[in-house]
Amino acid sequence: MALYALTIFLSSFLLFQVQPIIAKIILPWFGGSAAVWNTCMLFFQAALLGGYTYAHLLYARVPGKRQSHTHIGLLVVSLLALPILPGDWWKPEGAENPALLILGLLAATIGLPYFLLSTTGPLMQAWYARANAGAVPYRLFALSNFASLLALISYPIYVEPALDSTRQAWIWSGGYALFVLVCAGVSWRVRNDVAPVPTEEEGVLAEPPPAWQRRLLWTGLAACPSVLLLSVTTHLTQDIASIPFLWIVPLVLYLLSFILTFETSRIYWRWLWLPLFVVSLAGMVWIEMPSAPEITMVQRIAACAAAMFVCAMVCHGELASLKPHPRYLTNFYVALSVGGALGGLFVGLLAPSYFDAYHEYPIGWWLTFALVLAAVTARYEAFLLKGKGIVVLTLLLAALGVYGGAWTNIQKKFLSGYRVTQRNFYGTLRVEDEGDFNDKTRVRQLLHGVINHGQQYLNPERRREATTYYCRESGVGTAILARNEFIPHRVGVIGLGTGTLATYGRIGDEYHLFEINPLVLHLARAEFSFLGQSNAVTKVHLGDARLSLERMEPLNLDVLAVDAFSGDSVPIHLLTKEAMELYWRHLNPTGMLAVHISNRYLDLEGVVQTGAAATGKVALEFSDERDEGDEVCYGSTWVVVMNEATQKAHAAHLAAGKRMESPAGFRVWTDGFSNLIGVLRAK
Repeated sequence: MALYALTIFLSSFLLFQVQPIIAKIILPWFGGSAAVWNTCMLFFQAALLGGYTYAHLLYARVPGKRQSHTHIGLLVVSLLALPILPGDWWKPEGAENPALLILGLLAATIGLPYFLLSTTGPLMQAWYARANAGAVPYRLFALSNFASLLALISYPIYVEPALDSTRQAWIWSGGYALFVLVCAGVSWRVRNDVAPVPTEEEGVLAEPPPAWQRRLLWTGLAACPSVLLLSVTTHLTQDIASIPFLWIVPLVLYLLSFILTFETSRIYWRWLWLPLFVVSLAGMVWIEMPSAPEITMVQRIAACAAAMFVCAMVCHGELASLKPHPRYLTNFYVALSVGGALGGLFVGLLAPSYFDAYHEYPIGWWLTFALVLAAVTARYEAFLLKGKGIVVLTLLLAALGVYGGAWTNIQKKFLSGYRVTQRNFYGTLRVEDEGDFNDKTRVRQLLHGVINHGQQYLNPERRREATTYYCRESGVGTAILARNEFIPHRVGVIGLGTGTLATYGRIGDEYHLFEINPLVLHLARAEFSFLGQSNAVTKVHLGDARLSLERMEPLNLDVLAVDAFSGDSVPIHLLTKEAMELYWRHLNPTGMLAVHISNRYLDLEGVVQTGAAATGKVALEFSDERDEGDEVCYGSTWVVVMNEATQKAHAAHLAAGKRMESPAGFRVWTDGFSNLIGVLRAK
C-alpha cells in the first residue's frame, strides 16, 4: 500500500501546489480580482471531472495490460508541457471575455499535467482494490485531501516568500517529472494485476450497481459544498472584509471535511452534526436579517466559516456513508467530480452572467438544505414515506420553503437600498445615495463589496469638489496642485473609480484614465459627473493598465496616480520594479508618481520605497489624518515618487511629505517575486 500512498500523496500535493503557482502568474494579467480565482477553480474542477471520467473509462473498458500502457504513454507525452510557464501571447488585449481566455490559457499551459494528476487518486485506488482482494481503498482518498491541504498551507508560508514565480514553475515541473517516473513505475508494476472489467467473484458478495437515484444523490452532495465554498469565499472577501488570504479559510475547512469524513466513520455522528446543521442554516439567515443585532467583523467571519464547515461535514459525511463497493469506486469519483464541476460552473460562469448580485450565496445554503433533506429521506425512507413519517416529511418540506422565502426577503431588502446594482466578471457594483434629500451634504457613492470607490455631492454647487481619498490635502492632490498652474498638464490615473481626479482638470489639460472593469466606466459616466464636467480632455483606456501602458507610446505625463490597492486582491504587477520602470517611461523627467497605499491590512510603504530606490528616485509619504466624523475627505496615505531635483524644485508645495528610507532587509518586489505575508500588518 505504501507505493500507492506515495503516488497519491505526490499527485495531490502537486495538484494543489500548481493552483497558486499558475494563479500567481496570471492573476496580474486579469486585474487580480476574486473572479479570476473562481474561474481558475472552475477549470480545476472541470479538469478533475475529466480526470475522474478517464480513470473510470480506462478501468472499466480497457483490457488489463493496455490500461497500464495507455496511462504510461500519456504520462510521457505530458512531459512535453513542461515547464508550466504561459507565454506572453496569452495576455489580454482588453476586449476579450476574461473567463474564456483564462480557461484557454490554463488548458494550454497545465491542462494535460493537471488532468493526469487528477486521474491518480481514483485510478490508483481502483488498481489497489483490484490487486488486493477485499481491501477498502477509501482511506487513500483522505490521504489525498491531506496532501492537498498541506500544499495549500505551505505555499503562502514557505514557497512564495522564498522563490520567485519562475523558479516555482521550474521546481514544480521537476516535481512533476518525478511524479511521472513514480506513477509510471506503479503502472508498470500492476500491469498484470488489473482486469479489463471487474469480475463477479471478488472474494466478497458482489453488489448490484448503484441506482441512478443514488448516483444523482452523490452528485448533489458533492455540488452543494462546492457552491458554498466559492460563494462563501466571495461573500467573506467582498462583503465582509477585504483581508488578504481570507480565501484560504473556507478552502482549508472544505478539505478538512473531506479528510475527517473519509478517514474514519467514527467522526460523523448524525445525532451531533444534523442538529448543528440546522443551527448553522438558521444562523446564516439570522445574522443577515436587517433586524439582527450588530456583530463584529471577526464574529461574522467566524460564523460564516463555521456554518460552511458544518454543512460540508454533513454533505461529505453523507457521501462517505453512501460510498459503494470498491468495484464501483470509479463511478463514485466521477459523480463527485461532476458535482464539484457543476458547483464551479454555477458560481464561476453562470452567476456572474445572469445575476445582478451575489444570489448564489443564499442559493447555496438553500440547495444544501434541500440535498441533505433528500439524503436523510433516502436513508430513513421506510419511516418518512408512511404513517407519521409523512407528517414529519411534510413539516421538513415546509421548513425548506420557509427557509427559501426568508432568504428571498433578505435579498430583496438588501438590494432595495441602492439606485443601481450591476454585476459582471469583476464583481458586483452598487450605487447608493446617502444623506437627507434637502441636505447639501447628500452624496452618491460607488461600492464594490465593502470598498468605497468614490463619492460625489449631489448638490450642484458642490458636484465638482474632490472627495474621499482625493481631496486637495491628500498626496495626489498635492502632487497635481504642485505643478505650474499656467502650463497645461498631462495626468494619468490607474483605477477610475467614480472619476474623481478628473475634477482637477483645467482647460488645456489632458487626462488619461485606465480602468480594467468596463462596468466601472459605465457607472462613472451614467451615475456621476466628474468625467463629464471636467474641463480637461479625458481619455479612458479599458483593460489592464500595465498592459495598456506597455503598448502605448510615451505619454509624457506630469503626474501618474496609481490607485488600485485598497482591496484584498492587490494587483501586485502594478507595484513591482518593472512596473515602476514602465511608469517612468511615460512620465516626463520632472514628473511625479503618486501611489495610493491606504490599506487596513497591508503595509505597502516598504514595497513602494524599495521600488522607488531601485529606479533611482526619492519617495515622500503623505499621511492625511482625518477625524472619523469628516464625511467629505477620508484619511489616506499616498507615496509620491520623483527625482531628487523635482523634490527640491517643489520643496514648498511638498513640505507635508515625509522622506522615506528603505527598510533594512526588505527585498524589492519584481515581476517574479512578491511576498504578501511579509507586508501583513501586525494588527
